[in-house]
This record gives sequence, C-alpha cells and structure tokens, in this order.
Amino acid sequence: MAATTEIIRRRYDRTSIFYDCMDWLINDEIRKKVIELAYGKVLEVGVGTGKNLKFYSPACEVTGIDFSPGMLKKARQRAKGLANVTLYEMDVQNLDFPDNTFDTVIGTCVFCTVPDPIKGFRELNRVCKPDGQMVFLEHVRSANQVLGILMDILNPLVVRVIGSNINRETVENMKKAGLHMETVETVGMEILKLIVAKPNK
Repeated sequence: MAATTEIIRRRYDRTSIFYDCMDWLINDEIRKKVIELAYGKVLEVGVGTGKNLKFYSPACEVTGIDFSPGMLKKARQRAKGLANVTLYEMDVQNLDFPDNTFDTVIGTCVFCTVPDPIKGFRELNRVCKPDGQMVFLEHVRSANQVLGILMDILNPLVVRVIGSNINRETVENMKKAGLHMETVETVGMEILKLIVAKPNK
C-alpha cells in the first residue's frame, strides 16, 4: 500500500502544474455549498491546489493536508493572507493528529485517489469529535448500468495517467468504515454526490 501511495503521489506532483484546468467538475457555487457547512476546527483532506480556501469563514480554524508537495505548493500561494489556514504535507491514511481534534472534516473529490479509502475514512472518524461532522463532495461510479460499465473499463487508464479512480463506490466505503450517513445529495451531475456523515464513536 505504501508503494501504491507513493506512485499516486508522484502522479499528482506531475499533474499539479495543470490540475486546475482538469478540475472542471466542481464550480465555485458547488464549492461554496460544501464549505458553508464547515464550522469550528476544520480539517480539509486532499486540499489540492487550495481552491476551497477562500470560501471558509474567518471564524473557522482550518487545517489543510495533502500528500502531494506539488499540490501544496500551489495551495500555499492561495493561502497567503489567510490567517486562519495552516497547511501540512500528510496522508489521510495515516494522520498525525490526536483523537477527537476536529469539529468538521471536509473533502472534495479526494477519495477517488486514496489507495485504501476505508482506512482513510476510519482515520477521519478517529480525529473527528464525537459531536462533529464530515462533509464530502465526491464523484462516484454511475448507477446507470451502461455508464457504470464504461467507467469500469476506462478506470485503469485514468488511474495510470492521473491517479484517480472514476468508479469508486464511495458511499458504500463510508458505510464499511462505520460512518453514519446523514444525507446523500446529487449535485449538478448524477455522479457527483454531496455527503454529510457523523462519526461513529
């Protein structure tokens, strides 16, 4: 698993140069809808190039992590002047935070990349406070039979080139990790889901 993580890290370092051009699936309106749900001490996992950072309330204390130095380099540029944001290079599968640290966990199109998504969700469950919340915007495998099969066929190529899985069953992975689903909403496209969950303590 460590070897797989390193391979994907290198792919994201490579694509960080043009990643913002690829990130067309999430517009600012959708980003705002996600970030407006954040409160208190916030952990944003897979902060990427930092496109969410400007939408956080100044009242939020935001910790952003990413396992790609190339992505973080761009995020740090966007974080300049934001006194409430701190960024770290870190892997969601092995978080360096104590239990019950954060009020809100945020992730936007992250768990398509994590080599062991269930392990990642369990780590987030660990660091989220018992009365906290987890908010994810994730693209998932289509429920349409034809499109789902097409995504399965294309997935190995997409993973090899970019590092993302386009056919993840993310809601099911969250359930397997023990998280409590509150809401699952389709946002914009049939494959893009806004998911709000509670930790399982």
